[in-house]
Amino acid sequence: MKRIGEVVRIAQGLAVVRCPGEDHPDIGTDVVDEGLDDLGRVVDVFGPVDRPYLAISTDGGVRPADLLGGKLYAR
Repeated sequence: MKRIGEVVRIAQGLAVVRCPGEDHPDIGTDVVDEGLDDLGRVVDVFGPVDRPYLAISTDGGVRPADLLGGKLYAR
């Protein structure tokens, strides 16, 4: 499990995560929270190369707004 960053905003129904550095997960990577609960998957990588953003599509029962400010991890 590797930390991918913190949810900084919600846009168009997606959770937007700011990565702490250049290293980021690939599109399609499963995303979990600190309790290892499945939250969704990475659908896009965008922004500056040195600290990119990730767009996370959440699974059915997870509301993106509930993730705001939370730390997320790649499985």
